[in-house]
Amino acid sequence: MTEEPEHDRRMLEALVCPRTQGPLTWDAERNELVSKSAGLAYPIRGGIPIMLIDEARRLE
Repeated sequence: MTEEPEHDRRMLEALVCPRTQGPLTWDAERNELVSKSAGLAYPIRGGIPIMLIDEARRLE
């Protein structure tokens, strides 16, 4: 199992959803940033948030 690097909390708090410009919440279990207003979850890979709508997972 590979260990993910620590996230800079201030950097994560500064990010907003690219679709809605709304706030994101960090889901530590799935290692992703969630936009409830857009219904999308953006992955964090190698400690880097992937803020592309095409890469986001749709929430159910």
